[in-house]
Amino acid sequence: MNPQHWAGQRERGSFILMKFTAWLARVLGRRLISPLLYLIVLYFYLFGAKARRSIRQYQRNLANWSGRAELHPSRLSVLRHFMSFADALLDKLDVWNGKLGLEQVTLVDPSNACTQLHQQGRGQMLVAAHLGNLEVCRALAELGEQVTMNVLVHTKHAEQFNRLLGEAGSTHLRLIQVSELDAAIMLQLSERLERGEWLAIAGDRVPLKGSRKANVDFLGKSAAFPQGPWLLAGLLQCPVSLIHCLKIDNRYQVIIEPFAERLQWKRSERDEVIRHWTQRYADQLAQRCLDAPLQWFNFYPFWNEDDDTSA
Repeated sequence: MNPQHWAGQRERGSFILMKFTAWLARVLGRRLISPLLYLIVLYFYLFGAKARRSIRQYQRNLANWSGRAELHPSRLSVLRHFMSFADALLDKLDVWNGKLGLEQVTLVDPSNACTQLHQQGRGQMLVAAHLGNLEVCRALAELGEQVTMNVLVHTKHAEQFNRLLGEAGSTHLRLIQVSELDAAIMLQLSERLERGEWLAIAGDRVPLKGSRKANVDFLGKSAAFPQGPWLLAGLLQCPVSLIHCLKIDNRYQVIIEPFAERLQWKRSERDEVIRHWTQRYADQLAQRCLDAPLQWFNFYPFWNEDDDTSA
């Protein structure tokens, strides 16, 4: 039986619930709301067999690929993974409520790519992953450079999230729904790049509808990755960097790595070029997983392979 696609799984929240949770966190504070959120995540750990198996599968693949025996999964390590997710949710609430200050974020940009591109007035695409905390991209938008960050998402609730972010005081972050890349969306994105704005998109989840994918090696096994980010970068002819927001020693590191000045191909070689860049992305992502092994937040069968039923 084929597992249900991640995008087809029913969303468990609504805008009202998100708004209420953010309000509750603002009124009660992190200390009081933390036990409730940890209990909710514990509930999903206890009754989410598929999610437990998926995390076990990820931990096992990471351990085998890296040769690090201490990363092999156990009931405790899977539970710790879920609790790490709860911690990330609390940090997201802090972001929404404007409580994650710049003093809690370190920008790691060895090549100084951020400053150079911003000074040149050039936009770029940042390809992220569901590793760490994507919400902290907002902190990057506020890191003195006042860069406008447009986060491309597949969710149908982008405008609701924008309302929530706006109410939290965010002025340099906006979500844009890109379930279908029509001419209007492409023109909008091109105009934003021309204005020096940045586009951020996740490169590790294949959308449900109309999606192109490339099967590449990830952590020693074949996995499907979306072609969308690389097709989009090629069409927009913009620089591409990788971005990861990892919590290391209780402090977020926003890591930016230049990836490609621009993607180009002839029609006959497009698939081959796209697969090349997808594989390079998967290789980089695998290395970053070792920096924060418990911050991989894809709770579905990523490799779509038969797995043991132990949890």
